[in-house]
Amino acid sequence: MSAKIIVVGSLNTDLVACATRIPVAGETITGHTFLSACGGKGANQAYAAARLGARVEMIGRVGDDDFGKRMRANLENAGCGTSGVEAVPDISSGIALIFVGDNGQNSIVVVPGANERLTPADIEAAKKRFSGASSLLLQLETPLATVQAAAAVGRAAGVRVILDPAPAPSKTLPLELVRLVDVLTPNESEAAILAGMPPGRMNVAQAFEVAKKLQQLGPRTVIVKLGDQGCALRDGNDEHALAAPPVKAVDTTAAGDVFNAALAVALGEGTDMVAACRAANRAAALSVTRRGAQPAAPSRAELDAFAPG
Repeated sequence: MSAKIIVVGSLNTDLVACATRIPVAGETITGHTFLSACGGKGANQAYAAARLGARVEMIGRVGDDDFGKRMRANLENAGCGTSGVEAVPDISSGIALIFVGDNGQNSIVVVPGANERLTPADIEAAKKRFSGASSLLLQLETPLATVQAAAAVGRAAGVRVILDPAPAPSKTLPLELVRLVDVLTPNESEAAILAGMPPGRMNVAQAFEVAKKLQQLGPRTVIVKLGDQGCALRDGNDEHALAAPPVKAVDTTAAGDVFNAALAVALGEGTDMVAACRAANRAAALSVTRRGAQPAAPSRAELDAFAPG
């Protein structure tokens, strides 16, 4: 039976400009490709999980505009339930301006818009939707109080709470939130910030040390996403370094979102944590071989057939 997954989070429209490299501050360069696609970390995870075969319910807010209508329709086309995505008048839908270099790296500016109107009261009103879900996927593109309210409702409903602490917080998260989290999935920069360290690249050994520190805040399981190095999983006292499949990256946008979606789908189908992380690595690797956020999310058939190398 397919997993039921609840996603509480953001919906944005991505406006993507591609160039040979990302411009530096004050610089104007000429790009070679433009595309517009539905995104937002919450919607990315909901879309990716639906593409992988899960029964997904998205809870979020959009503006009463064409962007909002398009984002809802896009989720519905992937098979994602959107009755929890409501339009808010007098404010724009969320927008993300994304610059992508030919080396696959990106730089992003997000204007939250209606995402900031998702409130704890909205979560309380939607709590019946959590019944029977295997996992709750959370991120940090909606108000922190709302994220914490969703985590509390998920915990009370016996749902596995998976928090992707992205975009990178400016400081450590409230302990009241972190203690409600079952699985914390930062990338290396986010992990360092949450552990009170300067952000930067880290190797697997360093990732395990940071994961151990983060476990002391509450989560039993910490998965540090390391990009092309794969991920470092610390589950209780067990440590597993799981390599990423070798691929040629063209766009890393939303790779972390695809990772979290695939992780939740695999866990909801009864897969153990190590195997679920391997599946998530494979899904994320496949996604970076394509441009865009949601357009890059693989289907279940594509993931099952993926043979990297």
